[in-house]
Amino acid sequence: MLFDTDVIIWALRGNQKAATAIDKSRERFISAVSYMELVKGVRDKRELRATKNFLLEFSFEILPISENVSHRAMVYMEEFALGAGIDLADAIIAATAAEHSMKLCTANAKHYKVVPDVELSVFKLE
Repeated sequence: MLFDTDVIIWALRGNQKAATAIDKSRERFISAVSYMELVKGVRDKRELRATKNFLLEFSFEILPISENVSHRAMVYMEEFALGAGIDLADAIIAATAAEHSMKLCTANAKHYKVVPDVELSVFKLE
């Protein structure tokens, strides 16, 4: 399962539903873009260590932005940026899921619902 950045953030904040979504998956992956978003969001070195330790503790593998992922993300941007408003990070995350034939676990289904190649596993925060 590929996890969207929001799931990791919610789990780090102690959200039980996000933690359960992660716990249910035996294999856990994030896109390199999600890792960069997580690093960008930390406020200090302690939070960076906590984030890195969380990913290590739960055996997350970080998937790189390959040539195929990049190409697919460019296609998604051409198809969905204007009409549906998909942004760069979401296009790359969706392309990573599609390229690796993985479900994408997210709380932000609206970001990805326009991408036909991606199967979503959505959790509700409420």
